[in-house]
Amino acid sequence: MSGDHDELPVAARVRRLEERLVEAGLATDEEFDEILEGVYASASPVNGARMVARAWTDPGYRTRLLADANAAAAELGFGDGVHGYLLKAVENTPDVHNMIVCTLCSCYPTSLLGPSPSWYKSFAYRSRAVREPRAVLAEFGVELPDSTEVRVWDANSETRYIVLPLPADGADEMDEDELVSLVTRNGLIGTAIR
Repeated sequence: MSGDHDELPVAARVRRLEERLVEAGLATDEEFDEILEGVYASASPVNGARMVARAWTDPGYRTRLLADANAAAAELGFGDGVHGYLLKAVENTPDVHNMIVCTLCSCYPTSLLGPSPSWYKSFAYRSRAVREPRAVLAEFGVELPDSTEVRVWDANSETRYIVLPLPADGADEMDEDELVSLVTRNGLIGTAIR
């Protein structure tokens, strides 16, 4: 490959690869479209928020989520989107705050969190989240007490993570839909409290 290949935007390189696969008769544009539609059609942070809301209201589900997040996702109908990798849920507590990163690229449970934000894929986030997580969290507006331990989880192609944030005040008086509305994609990544 030529040296100018590395200067092309990722989208252009992906399209070139797709074109070569189509030219070789190994795939069609329609097959690529079908794959993308299948992956992104139901991909939404609402899915992850539903898992969190259920965990906040159902202690048995919370236990199952922390023990086997793939099975817990399947229990709510999200199993198809999380096959092919191990999904782990990590729980925030008053003493521990969890944050997700993929230092190699941008591995991420898309079906549960929606398409990854551009900052998650950026080199700055990927490198700084590990080296200086408190500074990165502060840039997102998350100020934690010095006594709170920050744990950074490095996702990869085999293992992906979802954060179980601390329940909202008054969560026990809200229904599941109200709770879902409190959970953000950034909360599921750990760059927000919820």
